[in-house]
Amino acid sequence: MHVLKVGPREADTVLVLVPGMFGAANGFRLPARDLVAAVPGVQVWALDRREENLADRTGFATADPAAYYLDGHYRSQDPAASGYVAGWGLRLTLEDLRAVVLAAGAGGRRRVVLGGHSWGATTALAYAAWDFDGSPGYRDLAGLAVIDGGVLGAFEGTGAPVHDSPEEIRRRLAAIDGGAVFDLTLSGVGLGGRAESSQIWYQLAGWYAHHAPAARSVLQPRLPDALRLPYPITNAALLGTLVDAGFGWPNDISVHAGRLAESGDVRGWIDDGITPLSRVAAAYAGPEPAVWEWYWPSRLSVDLDITDAYADTDLSRSLGLRLRHGTALDIPLYAFATSYSHGTVLTAAGRVAAASRVPYATYESDEGMNHLDPLFAGPDGNTMTRTLSAFLERVRG
Repeated sequence: MHVLKVGPREADTVLVLVPGMFGAANGFRLPARDLVAAVPGVQVWALDRREENLADRTGFATADPAAYYLDGHYRSQDPAASGYVAGWGLRLTLEDLRAVVLAAGAGGRRRVVLGGHSWGATTALAYAAWDFDGSPGYRDLAGLAVIDGGVLGAFEGTGAPVHDSPEEIRRRLAAIDGGAVFDLTLSGVGLGGRAESSQIWYQLAGWYAHHAPAARSVLQPRLPDALRLPYPITNAALLGTLVDAGFGWPNDISVHAGRLAESGDVRGWIDDGITPLSRVAAAYAGPEPAVWEWYWPSRLSVDLDITDAYADTDLSRSLGLRLRHGTALDIPLYAFATSYSHGTVLTAAGRVAAASRVPYATYESDEGMNHLDPLFAGPDGNTMTRTLSAFLERVRG
């Protein structure tokens, strides 16, 4: 596993962050910088799950990344040769995460606050409730920080139902056994049908927008017809058309960045939102071009859906999920919600606190943000980093 570390090594408190679905560590680089600048004594670690090793990112070191990826020169992970990924579910993810948490804690010399974004928040809460051979996960932690995700109905307001009925689980597990080891949700964006197609397009768009923002778009002629504008645009503008909420993208994959220039031989991008496009591009470009995870295991999706119940049930036990300690949590909780869930993220966090021994909880929201804005918004407009900073200061005492 790779862990991105931002902030002073001598920090007495480490915030360990878990990316959401299709997310990778570099998506936390910018908010991590803002958090450590705001709270002396805090270091931020961001985790890349083991499946990150399946991605071929070498093309970004070539002279022509677009040709490397779009002309098929990269190493694609063949699902037919990836049967071992069928077992990469929540148990393995939490075992990996615990190695990171224990390293961050340095044998009890540092406090560890565990958090995550979206399904990363679900993962963090699962860790806290997990039974690690008789040791509850929450005992490794000084606090929890869930960002736009969670359990107990956190995602109800998004309109995306949790698929966790026994019949659905049996069907999904049968599909995995049949070779569908990678989740193809992002292929619905319209940028290709492979597990990694959309992620490659997003990373390429960010790379060119960072390295040559005002130049005529390298990628525009290669876009699918349905996504190609009828006039030339810059590299920055092309990234904007793929990530900005103004172009009709769903809340869970968009930000509030700005708008296209209304005129010009080659139309550029105008920042007038809380998330400057240059910050999105900088995160996408590196130093490691890893904001999107290419190969999300289908089994992890199954397990995280089951985790929504946040209980030790017959179904969870049948899949080896050790969610035994959710009602025993005795550490502080921070929860942040954007417009994504229409309030259910905070309602669900309140259920977690009410059903446990959480000593205090902080609930914050910003309806002006979309799901990805907390990862890229500028520090002046990022309600999440501002309020999470205050929570971390309180945990530190």
